Amino acid sequence: MKRRSFMQATIMASVAPGFAAPTAKKPNIILFYVDDLGWMDLGVQGSKFYETPNIDRLASEGVRYTQGYTPHPRCLPARYGVITGRFPARGGVPGGKGHLQPTDRTMGHALGAGGYKTCFAGKWHLTGPHGEKNLPQNMGFDVNIAAGAAGAPSTYFYPYRKKETSKLKPGWEIGLDKDYIAGMEDGKDGDYITETMTTKCLDFIEDNAENPFFLYLSHYGVHTPFEAPERLVKKYKAKLKTLKFDGPEYAAVDQATGRGDQLLHQNNPVYAAMIESVDESLGCVFQTLEKLGIADDTIIAFTADNGGLSNRGEKNGKISGRPLATSNLPLKTGKGWLYEGGIREAFIVKWPGVTKPGFVNESDVVVGSDLFPTFLEMAGLPKEPQNHVDGVSMVPSLKGRPFARGPVFWHSPTSRPYSTGDTDSSAVRIGNYKLLEWYNADHVELYDLSKDVGEQNDLSEKMPEKAAEMLAVLHDWRKEINAHTREQNWGNK
Repeated sequence: MKRRSFMQATIMASVAPGFAAPTAKKPNIILFYVDDLGWMDLGVQGSKFYETPNIDRLASEGVRYTQGYTPHPRCLPARYGVITGRFPARGGVPGGKGHLQPTDRTMGHALGAGGYKTCFAGKWHLTGPHGEKNLPQNMGFDVNIAAGAAGAPSTYFYPYRKKETSKLKPGWEIGLDKDYIAGMEDGKDGDYITETMTTKCLDFIEDNAENPFFLYLSHYGVHTPFEAPERLVKKYKAKLKTLKFDGPEYAAVDQATGRGDQLLHQNNPVYAAMIESVDESLGCVFQTLEKLGIADDTIIAFTADNGGLSNRGEKNGKISGRPLATSNLPLKTGKGWLYEGGIREAFIVKWPGVTKPGFVNESDVVVGSDLFPTFLEMAGLPKEPQNHVDGVSMVPSLKGRPFARGPVFWHSPTSRPYSTGDTDSSAVRIGNYKLLEWYNADHVELYDLSKDVGEQNDLSEKMPEKAAEMLAVLHDWRKEINAHTREQNWGNK
């Protein structure tokens, strides 16, 4: 394996010149996927605290969508939606089947069959009860880097676990042990997983520079636990001292929809350092593509799995003591919720020679489930509508042409009122309107997102016919897919 200094690559990323290369028959494709990153957690999105020069650069060289969404407000279902091209509830995720099935076809399968060398790196989180059968190397990817059952490392520093032994629990396969980050044993004390995983991905790129490749770089960052290199933590602790915040730090959520409270300030220096470490990773990818002369032959898509962790729940009248990451303002709430703070995501695509550099698309609604058919069309491969049932190719939009799509649905039947404060709910967006239903509480809200992105003005009583029309569409969809629900009363009925 090639070894390199991550810091050396990071420094070079900001100064390396670009090299034009002949257009490849099939473009390379990189999906840069971040965990728990809020819509406002980037400089280009408007953050005054977090610094993301490389992601900002990607936006300046590609198209940035202001109406990009995740398929679900939590990690596992969102990843299912991206990799299968389906709205998660269609596959019984979460609840129902609850997981990716060994028989499901992924974007890795489709691109691999089309001649791509495929690699999945980082957070997979999709094994469910199926273990090794559901690991990336058995689900369409040639190479697996650090991917398994884990939703997060127990520590971001080597050996990436807090147990004294790397042995699996008796009778457990690698694909089932959530405390084990496989394939990362060759580290040393002080290694940080965001950096070491990036180094292995750069090796994959170099090894496949002559072939069309698909790299799904799925960072564990910026999920908890809050840990980052001291050089970056020190920087943001100092920066935080220079900032002034107006108003209270927390605000209670509406008891009709959930529990607990919401963080209103971006003031976590360790989380800020984690964001910059992920940004540095993208900078290293830029530098490597340029060094190899394949930057102009490589598509990069950037998004995240759910909104930032801004809410904490409540139990028996006591607010959870969990530390929070960020504020998603002006969006409402965050991870776990179907308000915009839980599902609206930064969404950037750079397709050299196709996308208009620096264009901000404020009209088209795109979803993570759209990436599967989009990548196939970009690669000149036949789409598979029988598989990516809910995904819509973004190619017309990326080319600046009219883009139309039907309703976008979300269904969250396994809420966590004591953790993130959310309660069971569904939502549908049709055009500019979005309707949310807390079906166990007989509560509905309606918003015009073109005028009210913060979802402050509920129109359900002012526009009862519109609300009823959209509610019927939502109910018909849930019935069509046999969506999983449960009877629960969180005290908001």
